Amino acid sequence: MIAFWVFTFVVAATGNTLTTRIDVQRNGLVYPTWQIATNEFTSIFISLLMLPLLLRACDRWPLHADTWRRRLPLYVLGSVAWSAVHIVGMDLLRWLFYGMRGSHYEPGSWAVQAVYEYLKDVRTFFLIVAVCHTVEWFGRRSQGEASLLDAPDEGPAIESVERPERFLVRKLGRDFLVATADIEWAQSAGNYVNLRVRGRDYPLRSTLAALETKLDPAVFVRAHRSYLVQIGQVTSIEPLDAGDARLHMADGTVLPCSRRYRDSLRAAAAGVEPALARA
Repeated sequence: MIAFWVFTFVVAATGNTLTTRIDVQRNGLVYPTWQIATNEFTSIFISLLMLPLLLRACDRWPLHADTWRRRLPLYVLGSVAWSAVHIVGMDLLRWLFYGMRGSHYEPGSWAVQAVYEYLKDVRTFFLIVAVCHTVEWFGRRSQGEASLLDAPDEGPAIESVERPERFLVRKLGRDFLVATADIEWAQSAGNYVNLRVRGRDYPLRSTLAALETKLDPAVFVRAHRSYLVQIGQVTSIEPLDAGDARLHMADGTVLPCSRRYRDSLRAAAAGVEPALARA
C-alpha cells in the first residue's frame, strides 16, 4: 500500500511540475523550474512522511456500517491535523531549499494558505482513506472473512453459540463452515483476529480476549498478548534466555510465547503431549 502511494504521489508531483512549467511559459511568466519542482516535491514528501500514520489509523479504526457515525468526525479532525502538519512541514522545507539557492520563499497570507491548502489536503486525505478501505474490503472478500455463528431466529441453536464448533466464512459471495478444531492459532490484528486454518488467514471481527472466551480453554491457550494457539498444533517449545519462548507449530511456523503465559501453556501441553511438558 505504501509503495502504491509513493508511486502515485511521485507521478502526480512530476506531472504537476511539467504542467505548471508549461503554464508559466504560456503566460510569459518568469518562474524557475527548480522552484516549481521544489514546491511540488516538498508537498508530497511531507504527505508521504505522514502516510504510515494514516494507514495505521484506517487499520485501527476502520469505518464500517456500525462505526462510521462515531468515527467519521474523528477522521474530519484528523484531516485538519493532516493539513496543518502538511503546511508547516512543506513551508519549512521550502524556506530551507530556497535559502540554499540564494532565494527567498514567501508563502503569503497564512489564513489564505491554510484555507487553500486544506481544500486540497482534505481531498487527498479522504482519497487515501477511501482507497485503503476499498482495498481492505476487496482483500477480505477474496481472502474470506470469518464470523461467529449466530443463534437462529426460530427454533433452538444447532450447536452452542457460546462455544461454537464451527465458524462461518464468507468468501467471494459464498459461505463455508470452518471447524473450530481446524483453527491452528489466532492472531490479533487491530479490530480483527486472524484465524489460521490450513495455511490461510480468515479475519474475524472480534478481539482476541472475546474470542478466547468462546473457545475451549483445554484446547486453545493464550501464548502471547497477540496470539492464541491450539495446543495440539504445538510440536515443541523452545525456551529463551529472557524467560520467553518460541513455539514451533506443526506447519513449521514459529510463534512467540511470552514469559507471562509460558507456564500455563506448558501445563496445558502436559495434558495433550507429554513430550511438550519436558520442552
